[in-house]
Amino acid sequence: MRIGFVGAGRMGAPMVRRLADAGHEVRVLGRTDEKRAAVTDLGAQPVATTDEVCVDADAVVICVFTDDQVKQVCLDGDLVGRMRPGAVLVLHTTGSPRTAQSIAARFDHVDVVDAPVSGGPHDIAAGSVTLFVGGSDDAVERVRPLLAAYGDPILHAGRTGSGQLVKLVNNTMFAAQIGLVAEGVQLGSRLGIDEGPLLNALTHGSAQSRVLSMIASAGSVDAFISAVGEFIGKDVAVVRNTVAELGGDLGRLEALVNGAVSA
Repeated sequence: MRIGFVGAGRMGAPMVRRLADAGHEVRVLGRTDEKRAAVTDLGAQPVATTDEVCVDADAVVICVFTDDQVKQVCLDGDLVGRMRPGAVLVLHTTGSPRTAQSIAARFDHVDVVDAPVSGGPHDIAAGSVTLFVGGSDDAVERVRPLLAAYGDPILHAGRTGSGQLVKLVNNTMFAAQIGLVAEGVQLGSRLGIDEGPLLNALTHGSAQSRVLSMIASAGSVDAFISAVGEFIGKDVAVVRNTVAELGGDLGRLEALVNGAVSA
């Protein structure tokens, strides 16, 4: 496939390398000489403008950090308007489902697939990052060879925006589980149990979970949140804003989510 790519950073760079290694023709936006050199090292073709990203592309992938950046690239700029008819826009950034839907509503000459990821750069590099995908059956199938370069499993949740909704629920539960472990550690402290031995012991009991193992590996709740806090805080903010926009709230999850952010 001919693929344009915007956002070859922490998460995007291993995606670009996997795409290039899979034999796709990848053009990546790099606005400085240093960034263009890094793109070349990934095996892709660096370009200096969004016009060049879009030229003859079967799909354009956006992997920037925030939802606002997606809007700047896709709505404030003219990237999507310059995509060829029948191409597919793939959004990997975790954000509001309304962003993907608004892009799809504004530009009827392209299909929009939202595909937020669950995992980190090491999962992408291994070709095993989880993708929550929203979009039409046809559009998802057309970009499946692209997504399969680094995504496994590829989980089609429904129409455009559905991938974001699943990711928001996932992130809410992830943050809530961190908050739950933090509460457990505080209980242990009140009972006179040190955090390290407690976390190690709990990973062998019925309280075991993926999140608990991750925290135990970090050594403490504080150490884990210090390592991933920027991303947790961003995702929790997206969750709260999106749920509020849709007229709801987090219910009983709110206290635990707050515990993860403020721990």
